[in-house]
Amino acid sequence: MFSYRHAFHAGNHADVLKHAILLHILHYYNKKETPYWIIDTHAGAGVYDLQDAWAEKTAEFRDGIARLWERNDLPADLQVYIDHIHNMNEDGELVFYPGSPWIALELMRPKDRLHLFELHPTEIDVLSDNIAQQGREIARQVTVFEKDGFTGLKSQLPPVPKRGIILIDPSYEDKKDYRSTLTAVKEGLKRFATGCFAVWYPLVRRKEVHDMLKQLEKLPDTQWVHASLSVKKPPLDGYGLHGSGMFIINPPYTLHGALEKSLPYLAKHLAQDDTATFSLTRQGN
Repeated sequence: MFSYRHAFHAGNHADVLKHAILLHILHYYNKKETPYWIIDTHAGAGVYDLQDAWAEKTAEFRDGIARLWERNDLPADLQVYIDHIHNMNEDGELVFYPGSPWIALELMRPKDRLHLFELHPTEIDVLSDNIAQQGREIARQVTVFEKDGFTGLKSQLPPVPKRGIILIDPSYEDKKDYRSTLTAVKEGLKRFATGCFAVWYPLVRRKEVHDMLKQLEKLPDTQWVHASLSVKKPPLDGYGLHGSGMFIINPPYTLHGALEKSLPYLAKHLAQDDTATFSLTRQGN
């Protein structure tokens, strides 16, 4: 159950897509004075050392964030993303990479709150230590739950300020995660119909991926943006990640336009073979 370690994958092409979109959403939410909550159902360790043995073992970041690190022709959203990572690496060398909790911490305001779920025994210890090192003021804004994010999400909705971003990004190593994700979104919308639900998923050859996406697209009375990025040809054996996607319900109205510029760029510069491609669809908004 606990074999997955995100440090293996930190900064890869999937993180680039997910975190660029998350940053766009956070910047949009910060335009209004009203406070909001950020809920991350599968938080991980929060921040990662790309020179650590875990990250170096696969070095997936070399085909992700590292390919964009020194480029000077980035679309606006990707420039914001790279600037954010540069702020963590003041000497200009790519060493540290923020997970979703750290991105949220950097952008949230004193009146906003961050609720993090993590069940992996090692990850939650590192996550809790990382949060504690930021001082009492930050610690008061953050709540860390050592429990399953799928079931724990119910207790957090609706958020007190009636504004919120819910990031659902399990590893999907267990095929049940696809059904659990769909259930979490459906139940979440019943409690918090106006919430921004951002679902990350892997592009792998599994029927469960397509079934989940079809059901998400059929959710009644919802506006959504669906972005996917494939960086290489799917493996013939059906195993292995060849891309990823983000399905965002109640997205910022600005998100689709930003992705029209960033997705073609990512498909070109993160390509691992000549089959790399992207897709972008929406409903409403």
